Amino acid sequence: MKVKPGYKQTEVGVIPEEWETKQCSEVSERIMVGIVIRPTQYYVRHGVPAFRSANIREDGINDLDLVFISEASNAVLEKSQTRTGDVLTVRTGYPGTSAVVQNKHAGCNCIDILITRPSKKLDSEWLAIWINSPFGKEQVLRNQGGLAQKHFNVGDMRNLIVALPPVPEQRAIAEALSDVDGLLGGLDRLIAKKRDLKQAAMQQLLTGQTRLPGFHGEWAVKRLGSLGAFLKGSGVKKDDAMSGDLPCVRYGEIYTHHQDVVREFNSFISASVAATATPLRKGDVLFAGSGETKEEIGKAVAFVHNCEAYAGGDIVMFRPEEGDAMFLGYYLNSRPIQRQKASRGQGDAVVHISAASLAAIELAMPSLPEQTAIAEVLTEMDAE
Repeated sequence: MKVKPGYKQTEVGVIPEEWETKQCSEVSERIMVGIVIRPTQYYVRHGVPAFRSANIREDGINDLDLVFISEASNAVLEKSQTRTGDVLTVRTGYPGTSAVVQNKHAGCNCIDILITRPSKKLDSEWLAIWINSPFGKEQVLRNQGGLAQKHFNVGDMRNLIVALPPVPEQRAIAEALSDVDGLLGGLDRLIAKKRDLKQAAMQQLLTGQTRLPGFHGEWAVKRLGSLGAFLKGSGVKKDDAMSGDLPCVRYGEIYTHHQDVVREFNSFISASVAATATPLRKGDVLFAGSGETKEEIGKAVAFVHNCEAYAGGDIVMFRPEEGDAMFLGYYLNSRPIQRQKASRGQGDAVVHISAASLAAIELAMPSLPEQTAIAEVLTEMDAE
């Protein structure tokens, strides 16, 4: 493969010409392992924190579930004490996972964890990012083969090849990636908050505890079976899922890809497979007819597309004659309805629910305009 000007091919891939590659031992003052011989002999109820593998995360050192050693033991075990800027790396379990010791964790100790103390040529944050990256992980796992218990030892860390930009560039890249991590973390928290708000809105709107402006009156209690007819999906095997270009919904995808409403497709079948499959109509509601637990059995999604599409086997289809399909997609996954479905699930290792069981579910139904208005609010929250 031709390397573009300004870059070079190395043992870790293509890097800029001014970067170097070094073994970790060449740019580290010390690489060692924390307490490994009978660490429990040092444990006390309160004292100096001693980090274990579970405390080392890619996003930093986690203070949960700490163990402690005595001050006297910590003094004796001085070599495994942590300093600010040390890189701690997991040896066993999730080998290679690395985090940098910050000021608040300086002077603590380590149990069966690799401690790398970088030299002035290697920025600590850069080293941790490198080990956690695909470039580092590939080296960590390269020689571990099929071992049931994975290990990463002092010799492996010494031989680890690190790409080395100039130190100011190492720091700038590490800072930029830290900023991105912070941004992504903030977005994750915002998304989680909005999901919580949506769940609260569903609970309020789908039970009538909160009414949208302009809607009044009692909700009518009806059985699902009185609102339409049930059909059965069929004819699509796992091997057929990508056999053509006709959209298809398979029952497992209701659990893994679709939430309340089918918004896009993940399987596409050929015309020959479609000939034996069940066609979908806009407004159908699809239930997963089998699952692993009673708590999740019968998850529902509304099909609101105008395109030609098909339902795979183990899907129970409901074709409403009255009612807003999108409203039903949300409502049939609400907690009160899910409890009814769970009580009707049959089986242990694999749980099933039949069309007859689903038909018996009782629903409190608002007027059609209110159903549509509720569905629109929840759809807007999904989009946001």
